[in-house]
Amino acid sequence: MQRSIFKRYLSITMAIILLGFTILGSMMMVFFGKYWRQEKEGLLTQNAASIAQTAGRFLKEKSEGKYELQGDVLMHFMESFSMSIEADIFITDLDGNVLLGSYECSRVEGIEKVQPFYVARASEGLYKGRGSFEGLYKENYYIIGVPMLAPEGTLPVGAVFATTSPASMSAMQLEAFKIFLVAAALALGISFCAVGVFAYRMVRPLRQMSAAARSFGAGDFSVRVQVTSEDEMGQLAMSFNNMANSLTNSEGMRRSFIANVSHELKTPMTTIAGFIDGILDGTIPQGEQSKYLHIVSGEVKRLSRLVKSMLDLSRIDSGDMQIHPCSFDITNTVVNTLLTFEQAIDEKGIEIGGLEEAAPVTVWGDQDLLHQVVYNLLENAVKFTNQGGSIRVGIIDSVDRTTVTIENTGPGIAPEDLPMIFDRFYKGDKSRSRDKNGMGLGLYLVRTILQLHGGNIQVSSVQGQYCRFEFYIPKPQESPRLKDGQQKAKEGAPKLREPRAKKAKKPETERSKEDE
Repeated sequence: MQRSIFKRYLSITMAIILLGFTILGSMMMVFFGKYWRQEKEGLLTQNAASIAQTAGRFLKEKSEGKYELQGDVLMHFMESFSMSIEADIFITDLDGNVLLGSYECSRVEGIEKVQPFYVARASEGLYKGRGSFEGLYKENYYIIGVPMLAPEGTLPVGAVFATTSPASMSAMQLEAFKIFLVAAALALGISFCAVGVFAYRMVRPLRQMSAAARSFGAGDFSVRVQVTSEDEMGQLAMSFNNMANSLTNSEGMRRSFIANVSHELKTPMTTIAGFIDGILDGTIPQGEQSKYLHIVSGEVKRLSRLVKSMLDLSRIDSGDMQIHPCSFDITNTVVNTLLTFEQAIDEKGIEIGGLEEAAPVTVWGDQDLLHQVVYNLLENAVKFTNQGGSIRVGIIDSVDRTTVTIENTGPGIAPEDLPMIFDRFYKGDKSRSRDKNGMGLGLYLVRTILQLHGGNIQVSSVQGQYCRFEFYIPKPQESPRLKDGQQKAKEGAPKLREPRAKKAKKPETERSKEDE
């Protein structure tokens, strides 16, 4: 069964938190027990030393080296100390015989004798241990033994033992562990809720993206992911929505492209099929066949131009379109291109201006591609210039670029269409009443070709008055000049034979026809 990111994140986080609490609780119990033992040992040692010091004042010498303990008053002190620290306190002589004892902790009847080993160790200075006192206790007790000195304070005459059961420590540890469990349970519950809410909010955009992706796969590009934060997940959601917008636009362009291609291919093919069928079945008389064959030839050329435009578009999308630059005269290209539209210019009575004193201007670029740029712009200018209007061409040569301006009178372009005029498949004339040959690729190709050369194009228009396209081609930067010594050394060096330059192709009379 596949586990979701939410469940995995939640389970891993809670496991880490639980492990942390387990380690914390274990270390707390260990350090708590160690601290309790140290405190208890210090308390037993202090009280045993106090009893030993007090007992020294109640010793009465019976003979040389022999002492008798006056224990009536001392017993009250021992019982008070034993009760306050919950410990057994008893005094022995050097032979291990118990002289006095208070057993508030163990509640035993009484201890008569202690192994001499313990007494010997205690009389030497201090004894610390844990055991049952050779069976005197049913469990291991903490044992502290200190020496009891003679009144002169020089020789040990006995020992004072203070013992306590670890049961009190276990009870305290248990209570502390219960408190820790309650606190840990509350912390785990709060952590579970907090981490669960955080993880759910974190994976919710991912779930929405997954559902949106499935919708995209089904062809529905209208789904969007809600952006609720500005962190990485929010940025991912924004990027996903931007991608969805791009897919929506691409899908709209694809459908528009299919509709355009279907329309553009269907019209000439229908015309070609109709005229050829008319010639074959004799519907078109022999004398008019030449006229209709010219129409068929024009439609075939139109189909060829449409196919070439699609190939150019494919090369642009795949990044395979490359330029092959050379030096050529852009003025000559403009003049020759205008000559190809001579018939259409004469039919509409268009006046051409701006080339009366045009001088040759050399540019560096792909001659064929830049010819296509000029061709597409002039074709649009001739197509949309009003009857008896004018077209004005300007070529300006500056220090770092060459600028070409093509302006025509006519209906112009609507302001709402200007920002999209260079988008592919975009046609400002939706009714196709004025432009029946184009697919909306011409200006897109123009801008792409100029950008490949490092240039660009812009458009300005006033409806009912004019439309002006202006593009520029940057000049290649000159290499830095050499100093005098370097120049002489270069001149003295043997010259290499320069390769023969390739002859530039002559502009064709028929180029690809593209429009807005």
